[in-house]
Amino acid sequence: QGFTMSELFPFPLQPSSVAWPTQEWIIGDLSPSAKDGEISSALGELFDHGVNPPVGKGISLATVIIHRGKLVLERYGTQPDTAFGAGGPVDRDTTLISWSMAKSITQTVLAILLDEMGIDVDSPVPIPEWSGDQRSTITWRHLLEMRDGLDFVEEYVVDESGQSKSDVLEMLFGSGSSDVAKYARSRPLKHEPGSVWSYSSGSTNILCGLIKDLLGTTSLEDFLDQRIFTPLGMLSATAKFDEVGTFIGSSYVYATARDFARFGYLYLRGGECESGQLLSREWVDAARWQHAVDIESGHGYGQHWWIWKSLAGAMSAQGYEGQRTIVVPQYDLVVVHLGKWVAETQPFLDVQLDRVVGAFAP
Repeated sequence: QGFTMSELFPFPLQPSSVAWPTQEWIIGDLSPSAKDGEISSALGELFDHGVNPPVGKGISLATVIIHRGKLVLERYGTQPDTAFGAGGPVDRDTTLISWSMAKSITQTVLAILLDEMGIDVDSPVPIPEWSGDQRSTITWRHLLEMRDGLDFVEEYVVDESGQSKSDVLEMLFGSGSSDVAKYARSRPLKHEPGSVWSYSSGSTNILCGLIKDLLGTTSLEDFLDQRIFTPLGMLSATAKFDEVGTFIGSSYVYATARDFARFGYLYLRGGECESGQLLSREWVDAARWQHAVDIESGHGYGQHWWIWKSLAGAMSAQGYEGQRTIVVPQYDLVVVHLGKWVAETQPFLDVQLDRVVGAFAP
């Protein structure tokens, strides 16, 4: 089902001749070894239909490709008009939603805090309302790996009457929206903790509630800005919080495609950035160690990161509507895609992105 830590491809070092992208990405050319025609063909399948995609396809809004530390390609689309506002052209300065790519940012925050506070990832999480039942055995690792066993339905569809049994919709947009962590904590146990993998935005927001507790009077908004976004140069990035001040880390970070690439680049360099080791390599390896596989997509799962097409050590932050930040140490590569691809069209999207990734194989 998975692979051993020793099989993970090592992180490529920052080239001595290339500046860190903290201020600006260095613009480069596609390397002679990259299959330019394959990349152009795949991106054409994603972008060339504009805001009127044929059946089975969605709308691509941004793609940024970083190879060997340089930005070698970027392409932008057009936002359609929606009930929430007018659309228009997307460019390098347009901030777009992460959806579940935010989960991978949550892992970064938690990794830093658990290390600094000396908290064992295999210790039970301190949630008072779980003290009287088996949920009290749920650990930080269980939540990070989506193996907590809680009964949480991760569905993004409603029936013809407009009703849904989806916990994620109720948490984000319904009765749980004012306190997402409280809603997720209230879910009963369905499986023994640690026994079953089940992807859950509730698991992430439980962790975000715990992060809020760990920080105490320190603002998580300030923590994100000072400890992660500013050191990486992600100056466009903003996070969304619920009414009680909990980071909705399952779903809501807004940033430009170039800035999401900066986040992926942190992991490509094994947790290192211009100012030093931002998070330990052990945490980055834990994030990309595959312990489960989504049969439908072929992607593996680590700790709040996917493993791209189960390629040993290749990571992907992934979100609803086709948000992707793909990190491939084997090719010294980061590929970001942002768009609006509904669930049934995402297999086609991932095929095209896999063509892009494969075009950089040495």
